Amino acid sequence: MSKKLVVDIETIGKDFDTFDEMTQEYLLKFAETDDEIKAVKEGMGFSPLTGEIVAIGLLNPDTDKGAVYFQSPELLQEPLEEEGIEYIADTEAGILRKFWDTVKYYDQVITFNGRSFDAPFLLIRSAVHRIHPTKDLMPNRYNLSHVDLLDLLTFYGAVRRKFSLHMWCRALGIKSPKEEGLSGYEVSDLFRDQQYLTIARYCTGDLYATKELFGYWNNYVRFNPNG
Repeated sequence: MSKKLVVDIETIGKDFDTFDEMTQEYLLKFAETDDEIKAVKEGMGFSPLTGEIVAIGLLNPDTDKGAVYFQSPELLQEPLEEEGIEYIADTEAGILRKFWDTVKYYDQVITFNGRSFDAPFLLIRSAVHRIHPTKDLMPNRYNLSHVDLLDLLTFYGAVRRKFSLHMWCRALGIKSPKEEGLSGYEVSDLFRDQQYLTIARYCTGDLYATKELFGYWNNYVRFNPNG
C-alpha cells in the first residue's frame, strides 16, 4: 500500500512598494486603469517571484494525522496539536525545510491544482532559499505519484471549464472550508493582522476537503476494471 500525503499551501504577496522601479514598471506594463493596477498589486501572491509561502499543510488521508508548518514572527514555544494536526511555526525557509524533510517518505502526493500552483511555488521558493527538493513534485503529467485532482477531474484538459475546490465540494456534498467565510484572498489581510494560526487552521480545512475529494475521484470517477 502506497503512502499518501495531501498537500496544500497558503501564500501572500510581497508589498508592491518594496520592488525596484524597473520591476514595478514591468508588473504594471499592461495595467491601464486604477482597477487593473489594484488587481496587479493584490495579485502578488499568485507567483513565487512576487509572493511567499505562509503555510504548508500536510495530511495523511489514511490516518487523518498531519501537520501545518506556518510562518509566524512570534514562534510558538511548543507545537500545538488539534485533532491529529500539529501546528508548527517557523520562517518561510524553515517551513520549506520541514516540508521536504517530510514529503520524501511518501509515495504519492495529492493536491488540488498542485501542478499549476502548489508544486511550482514550493520548488521556486525553495530555490530562493537554496533548499534542495527531496521529491519530484512535477513528474510526467500522467504519473500518479502526484495526483492533481483538478487535472484529473477535468480529464487532463478535455473539460475546458475548470472550477474551484469550493465548487467541487458543493457539487459532491463535501464540507468546504470556504463555508466558514474565509478564502485564499483573505490570507494576506490575516497575515497583516498577525492572525497566523487562523491561516494555519484555514489550510487544514483545505487539506480535509482535498482528502474527501480524492476519495470521490478514487471511488466513483477513476475507472476500476475490478469494480
